[in-house]
This record gives sequence, C-alpha cells and structure tokens, in this order.
Amino acid sequence: MSRWWRTAATLSLGAGLGVSASRLWTPATSAEDQEDGLLGRVPAVPVPRIHASQVTVSPGSSGALMKYGFPSLSNVRTRESYVSSYDPRTRTPSWVIERLSGASLSGTADRKLCDFKEDDSVHVFHRATNTDYRGSGLDRGHMAAAANHKWSQKAMDDTFYLSNVVPQNPHLNQNAWNNLEKLCRSLTKSYTNVYVCTGPLYLPRQEANGKLYVRYQVVGRNHVAVPTHFFKVLILERAEGEGVELRSYVLPNEPVDEKIPLERFLVPIESIERASGLLFVPNIMKRSGSLRAITAK
Repeated sequence: MSRWWRTAATLSLGAGLGVSASRLWTPATSAEDQEDGLLGRVPAVPVPRIHASQVTVSPGSSGALMKYGFPSLSNVRTRESYVSSYDPRTRTPSWVIERLSGASLSGTADRKLCDFKEDDSVHVFHRATNTDYRGSGLDRGHMAAAANHKWSQKAMDDTFYLSNVVPQNPHLNQNAWNNLEKLCRSLTKSYTNVYVCTGPLYLPRQEANGKLYVRYQVVGRNHVAVPTHFFKVLILERAEGEGVELRSYVLPNEPVDEKIPLERFLVPIESIERASGLLFVPNIMKRSGSLRAITAK
C-alpha cells in the first residue's frame, strides 16, 4: 500500500458512516503510522529578512495575506480579515487564509455584535442560508475564526458570512478544534506572523466490498456539504527573517477526545495537497527558493 493511501486510510478511521456520534475518535498509534509521517516531518524554509519598518500594511491586507501565494485560483474573495476560495458545489469555502499577529489579536471588536449572514456576492443557487443549518445538529463552524480578528469590528463581522462557514460537529467545534484555534493564536507569541490556511476535506473510506468511496452528508434545502475532515496549514515566520516553519493538521469532523495532544494530528503536507487539490509547497518554494525538512517535536 502506498504512503498516501495508508495516510488516507488512517485519517479516515471513524469518518462518520456507521459510527455513533457519541464515540470519541482516537488516532492510530501503530509503528507504521508513525513511520508514515503522522508524527513525522514538517518543512522549514528560509525567507528573506524583512525589517519592521518595511511593513506598512494592516493586519487584514490582502497583499500581506497572500505573501505565499494562492492554494488555488477558483472563486477567490477578499474580505477585511481574510482571503478565501468559495466552492459553489458544496456551498462552503475550499480554503480560507488569515494572517495572525499580535496586532490582529488586539482590539475591542465584540463577537456579541456579530450575526451569521448570507453572502450576497454568491449566486442564490449556490448560497448557504441560516435555515440550512437549523435542526441539523451541526454548528456553523468558522474557517477564519472570529477571535483571530479583534483588531476591527468589520474584520470580525466578515468572519460571520456563511461563505466562511462549514457544517461542523458541535463537540469538535467547541473542544479540539477550538483548542487548535487557540494554539494558532498562542504561536504569535513565538513567531512574527502566523499564516493560517483552513478548509474542509472529503476523504475516501474503504467499505465492506473493499472499494474506496467518498461519501458525505448534506444539510438543508441548499444541500450544504458536511466534510469528513478539516485541515489547517500553518506557515510560521520566525523573527528577524530567520526562516519559516510549516505545520499541517487534519482532524475528523466528529467528536475528538480533548486529552489527545494536537501534535498527534500533524500530517505530511503532501497528504493535504493530494486530498484537497490545493498546492502550498510550490508557492513557498517560489517565495523562498529552497526547502528543507525538520522533525516535528
């Protein structure tokens, strides 16, 4: 079995079909899984030295956000606080990119003043509505997190467009996923900038006949797709232009035991690129000109 299919099979354990909603997902810890990279290597790439005096853009500037390029070029949208690519077939984003720093996390924006809302820039045929989520038992899960953008009320408001939202298991959204978002914010204390790319995945699962299928639920009149998994790709800029670290996580869209360390959900970036149809490493290579691997702690 190839490396990719072993990884996909591991990530697809308990993907939802035939699994009780109360069952907590636990990642496999076999020697094969660890050799295959679940806890393995993450790339680090050097970047040109940039002095603070050269940076004159706001936390949500699209120029700053897209420093490392676009994972794809379909239906790209720019908001106050993030840039995204929208998938009209699933009624959800394909990816959302944010740039976190001490500046973006500081401010007086109030989540209580925000409401989830339809995205009028999306054709009504391809748009999710709040009614689609009503009674589904699923949360409206932010891809660009509201708490990441306290620097501006408009920036936080923009995270409540339903084009930035994906149906998410409530236990995951309020626990392990929330912890991963908190981790991203905490990394701004150690890194100059934290670029975060988040999105849904629809991974294959092997069924009784031995064949692989990609199957997922849809909710509401508009058939909003419910992902099997979610990814986060972090590009971490070190201070004084000393280089960049790359971390990539995949979590299943189901209850996850909070006792499991988030490091256990680290995966090879290539597995996300293959599963999502997106590309990250080539963009970083173009920006930096070189790439080397380091071992994740």
